[in-house]
Amino acid sequence: MIWLTWRQFRGAAAMMGAALLALAAVLAVTGPGLAAEYSAGIAACTGEGGDCGRFFDRFFEENQTPFILVTAVGVVLPALAGLFWGAPLITRELEAGTHLLVWNQSITRARWLAVKLTVIGLAAVGAAGLGSLAVTWWSGPLDKSAAPGFALMDPLVFGARGIVPMGYAAFAFVLGVTVGMLVRRTLTAMAVTLAVFAALQILVPLLARPHLLPPVTASFRLSQENVDFFGLPRDGSSPRVALENAIPGHTGAWVLSSRLIDPSGRPMAVDDGATVVPISATSGPCAPPSVTPPGEGGMDGCMIEVNRLGYRQQATYHPFARFWTFQAIETGAYALLTAGLTGFCFWWIRRRLS
Repeated sequence: MIWLTWRQFRGAAAMMGAALLALAAVLAVTGPGLAAEYSAGIAACTGEGGDCGRFFDRFFEENQTPFILVTAVGVVLPALAGLFWGAPLITRELEAGTHLLVWNQSITRARWLAVKLTVIGLAAVGAAGLGSLAVTWWSGPLDKSAAPGFALMDPLVFGARGIVPMGYAAFAFVLGVTVGMLVRRTLTAMAVTLAVFAALQILVPLLARPHLLPPVTASFRLSQENVDFFGLPRDGSSPRVALENAIPGHTGAWVLSSRLIDPSGRPMAVDDGATVVPISATSGPCAPPSVTPPGEGGMDGCMIEVNRLGYRQQATYHPFARFWTFQAIETGAYALLTAGLTGFCFWWIRRRLS
């Protein structure tokens, strides 16, 4: 039975192997150059005074497109396992009638299904794991310099790193098998599998993942790390502040919400992407340069004044230290779903499928 399964599956396995080899070749050619550029940039900016912020911004901006494409490959690989391996696995047999030939021999239905699920399922998990490993290795320099919103905890990146792609692949594969058993048509099963898996990939990061652990809520002083825009109008009107999706001292944190609060702790209204801070701009550090003494005003002086008066960033976030915990929880959840669908498949093939 294992030999027969391999004979049926070897074409699809060869195609996936070729795709992984092509991916590995591209990453192996471009990865060392990317790592060398990152190391040289770090050495240069550290020697200039220790502020590597500009280098990080430039380095990530120059390589953002390939970073997104490589990350997308890591996200798509598990879906391919469900689409091209799982959905046709049973429907192809049902449409051709070859399952009846096997069942009339000494092979039971349960053994027939168990061998198919084990051999091809392990191949799907292994392919996703290799893809994740290659993508993680290549993306290492960019992960370290990523702009806010592209850290490892970001929903787009999270699904292409660590062990969770293997959980996705196992679930997508068994989902395809289950749908194929129910609808009995290959193209329909592929379409339904893709729709269900894509919906879960969108809904889980938005609705479930933020609540896997209680998020942390804290307030932070304003600084270059968490301020995206600090407007100091020349007409003497109050300064405007727009916050970054990042928090000081917590590099790589997954920020769920970020807003400005007043000294009493109340959230402040956002108008056109920024918050007006009600501070006198006719005199003091936030006044126009023509009013303030030399060296006492400007953006830096005004930001110091804003902090002194008690205005803060209030952020709700998950620290980066939870990355592997989230990976384990989500992988375990998908493993349970996979086990549930597998049990349903065995029940269905014994009681309903003929």
